[in-house]
Amino acid sequence: MLTRRLGASISLFDALLSPPRRSSRCCHSSSSVVFGNGPDCALRGRLVPITRPPVLPLAGFVPTTTSVRGKKTKTSLRIQDLPQGRVHVDAQPSTIPNSEDAAAAAAATATAAAAARSPAEPAEIQEPAYPTVLLQARRNMQKFANCVLLTRLGGFYELYFEQADELGPLLNLKVAQKKTNAGPVSMAGFPFFQLDRFLKILVQDLNRYVAVAEEFPNNAPDKIKSGGLMHDRRVARIITPGTLIDENFMDPYVNNFVLAIHASPLGETPPSALPAATPETKTIGPSPSSLPAAAALDSLPLGLAWLDLSTGQFFTQAADLSSLSSALSRISPREVVLDKDLQSNRDHGLFSVLAEDRHLVTYSPMGEMTSLADWVPLLESEIPSDTARAFTNHEVAAGSLLLHYVKDRLQGTSMKLQPPLRHEAMQIMSIDKNSMRALEVKQTIRDGWYRGSLLHAIRRTVTKSGTRLLNEWLSAPSTSLEVIESRQELVARFIAHGDLRDVITLLLRRTHDSQRLVQKFALGRGDPDDLLALAATVDATEGIANWLTKPSPAPTADTTADTDTDTHCCLSTMASRLNLEEPLKLARRIREAIDEEGIVHQHEIEDGETNQMMALAQDIISAEGSPDDVAAALPKGAAKKSAKARPTSVREHYANDNEAWVMRPSASPSLRRLHDELAALHAEKANLIETLRERHDAASLTLRWTPGLGHICHVRGKDARALAVADVGRSISASRSTRSFHLPEWTALGQRLDAVRAAIRVEEQAVFQALRESVVLNLVKLRRNAAVLDELDVATSFARLALEQGLSRPRLNHSTATTIIGGRHPTVEGGLREQGRSFVRNDCLVGSGSAHHGRLWLITGPNMGGKSTFLRQNALITILAQVGCYVPADYAELGLVDAIFSRVGSADNLYRHQSTFMVEMLETAQILRAATPRSFVIMDEIGRGTTPEDGAAVAFASLHHLVTVNKCRSLFATHFHSVADLAAASGLCGGPDSGGTGTGGQVEMYCTDVEEDETGAFVYVHKLRKGINRESHALKVARLAGLPEAAICVAKDVLEKQQTTLHTYEHGYAQGQHRSPAEVVSSAG
Repeated sequence: MLTRRLGASISLFDALLSPPRRSSRCCHSSSSVVFGNGPDCALRGRLVPITRPPVLPLAGFVPTTTSVRGKKTKTSLRIQDLPQGRVHVDAQPSTIPNSEDAAAAAAATATAAAAARSPAEPAEIQEPAYPTVLLQARRNMQKFANCVLLTRLGGFYELYFEQADELGPLLNLKVAQKKTNAGPVSMAGFPFFQLDRFLKILVQDLNRYVAVAEEFPNNAPDKIKSGGLMHDRRVARIITPGTLIDENFMDPYVNNFVLAIHASPLGETPPSALPAATPETKTIGPSPSSLPAAAALDSLPLGLAWLDLSTGQFFTQAADLSSLSSALSRISPREVVLDKDLQSNRDHGLFSVLAEDRHLVTYSPMGEMTSLADWVPLLESEIPSDTARAFTNHEVAAGSLLLHYVKDRLQGTSMKLQPPLRHEAMQIMSIDKNSMRALEVKQTIRDGWYRGSLLHAIRRTVTKSGTRLLNEWLSAPSTSLEVIESRQELVARFIAHGDLRDVITLLLRRTHDSQRLVQKFALGRGDPDDLLALAATVDATEGIANWLTKPSPAPTADTTADTDTDTHCCLSTMASRLNLEEPLKLARRIREAIDEEGIVHQHEIEDGETNQMMALAQDIISAEGSPDDVAAALPKGAAKKSAKARPTSVREHYANDNEAWVMRPSASPSLRRLHDELAALHAEKANLIETLRERHDAASLTLRWTPGLGHICHVRGKDARALAVADVGRSISASRSTRSFHLPEWTALGQRLDAVRAAIRVEEQAVFQALRESVVLNLVKLRRNAAVLDELDVATSFARLALEQGLSRPRLNHSTATTIIGGRHPTVEGGLREQGRSFVRNDCLVGSGSAHHGRLWLITGPNMGGKSTFLRQNALITILAQVGCYVPADYAELGLVDAIFSRVGSADNLYRHQSTFMVEMLETAQILRAATPRSFVIMDEIGRGTTPEDGAAVAFASLHHLVTVNKCRSLFATHFHSVADLAAASGLCGGPDSGGTGTGGQVEMYCTDVEEDETGAFVYVHKLRKGINRESHALKVARLAGLPEAAICVAKDVLEKQQTTLHTYEHGYAQGQHRSPAEVVSSAG
């Protein structure tokens, strides 16, 4: 005992020579010490009061000062921070840079001490006296330190130690104290069937990482090592927001992407200059004092790679820092993964972009993957050679980082992803982040709601995967004329043939989300229900293929679509993409092997077990808690469900010979033989029952099996009293009305029944595994068929939308002109229709087309006059046209647009210290730098955040740049009427014969108006007309908004005085006392 105390004292003294590492569990003013969980710790995880021992003189150590001992004090330390073994004073570091270095230093010291310890030295610290289950949990918590550990223990998942204290209240779980020889341990748990419910809270709501430790049966040697434990508990998977697979709380209508970004640390040699993106070739660059300029930072090359683990889709993209924000908006990742080397480089420009939208960031090491060849084992097929040559080093590095991270999260689970698609190889329109938000493509600006967005307005899809495809198309419309026209032809076919459209839609409703179903099997998951769903999808696909290849019926009479005689080729093309030969064989095997009634029976058993667990939980909570605890702890409807009759347990169910077999006996010869043997044993059991009843004259005698007593004979009533004195076997239990006893005949027969049942379970699992392997073998075919179904779903939905809302087919070409006649806003029109109102249609003819319309329309008019609506509706019509959808217009002919830019609305960015005007200027600058002659730009109220003079100057400068430099199609709305004067004075609006409307020039003037009667009542005229409206009618809007009448009167007086001053200025200009706008422009030039 003295030796052990001396060793502990020396270790404590050794640690006290250097400052201890701070810990979240370390109480610096308390008398209790929280010990850590190091490998040599004997008091791991336990709260133990420690008194500082007297310091013993050591050889070679000379104290520099002499101190008088004061009163006893207590210090808080973690034992994992204390180096073990002999003391080496000179080797102690003065400071510990961070927690990782501290852990490494402690581990190194402990290793050296263990090596130096002589055999005669006793072990200084013993293993803690925790039960083995808690030791397993503690080791898993150490190994996955950044995760919440859920440990499976029978019918529950449990939290232990500090995680139970922290998360129990957040999850509304009662935290209990488990008594152990090492002290009390906090614990909290929930039934296994509520796993998805708590995963949703932890992963989706709290953005926590969850490590799930499942039970794995121990073999005989492992059982001995573990002290007789039936199971080992190992982490089977780490669940993060970006690596969801089939959790019930996943949004089925949106992809769940995890994105990896590779960026060289500032000052590092870019990978483009290196032969390969490997960790060995990295070199650390100059200090932060020599960081590149802001312009160079914007062009910093990046590599992006993202995948959806639930569908297997995999993409890469080469980007730079300036385009990262738009890429993030388009991809919408749930989780962003960065190289661990960037974690210490917090000044990197990457972090400000990620912080702006509050993306969840995870750091991961690069791992061993360094080339495309390392990706191949994780892909369903090899990457085409031409695609492989196109990858940049940054893309390869990002993809390697992503695959390493996902592989680590799956903890050894195999996966098969689709070959990566390069974003650059996809001909798609660019929609930056600000435009996606301003145009409300996926959600509204004000509330962030789905309702009111473009996606909500046009969605008519009937499958979940079809909705995801529509979402993807809206985020990245096509710029390939061939792709767009093929989609339009398919839509036209379904418009012309209503019966075909309705049948295809009906068959699509019978399909399941095969993209995610197939991926579940590729990840080694999936159950018999998923197999049946896959078989039903294959059958529906066969029906769709048959209808697509049928001779074309006559077009329906009620259609208004153009019926092209050769559009049947588009249907045959879709049918030719379906590969059904092997999938049909697979579906037939699945239906022949799986017993659907058995699955229903099995679900009833599982529901019974769940209800039984709920009833038990309710009894416990009712006995120990309040009514509020009952309502909070159980799901909705659980109390009513558990209040019913207690369900029969699974074991009791089996005891009554009600086996629920998933596979049909005909699924394999072995199953047929085993089921025949089981039937023979059941017949033998029935004969034995009759024999025993006759032998003992006991009509109530039954043969049962119970968990505690095994195979027993049971009698009740008068038979129990009659057999009480008879020698019928070894009695086990008895009461006044029942009696149970063992009979050797039934025990032997029951054991044979159990053996056959177990053999059937094993054989069923083998058949099921063979079916899963068959699904994986058909992985590529099933995924390609699923892609065809998704496209058919979107096409039929477009057809229904066109008929429902009277949309027209747009004509697209390679020009730079936009001609829209009778255009409407797709979402605003829907809102007005609900109110019983109609939408005012407007034309838009902009661009260098054959009619020689101006490149830019300058639009003026009153507040609430519909200027912003007009701007956005034309941008949305362009997006819909290039998606392949029909558009809300009487006629539309559009030149392909490579990018849409929008500067609409006002908002500041306080996080990045940017005012409203600064945000406006940043967005405007990005547009003026990036727009090309094929772009479409809408700008609304440029310059509103500063003085009228400065604002008008900035607005005109932006207009001038769009027309003369970018030369793109633009719609420009403003309340600065002087901008129109400056445009006319600078010659952008045509010659003197244009009448000030810009006819024939590069800029054309249009406006909305207000009609007012003699009583002061007014109505907005949303129909655009040529000309300039110099009245904004702001006071009318103020009165409609409810501004106090006194305030309106003051505003009216001020406005009248300003108009008087303006009239004086105009009179002076007429007398030659002031310069004209043309003179202002020429002098500025």
